[in-house]
Amino acid sequence: MAPLKARVCDGKLVFEDASTDLPEGAVVRLRIVEAPDAMGDEERARLHEALRRSLEQAKAGQLIHADQVISRLLARE
Repeated sequence: MAPLKARVCDGKLVFEDASTDLPEGAVVRLRIVEAPDAMGDEERARLHEALRRSLEQAKAGQLIHADQVISRLLARE
């Protein structure tokens, strides 16, 4: 069976292809698929460089505990 596609309209899922061979009352699992990548080449290069630096820091033992990171992010709100 092909994956079903739906859009959110007024808080409800509206399926783009309403036909399906699912049995009546079937329960389905949905997952959010992000929109196609809108990242440009320059932005992607910066991301890859930041990830490379981060991996090097982790290998060198220069880590920050996740609780500290989350606290810092929440403090920005």
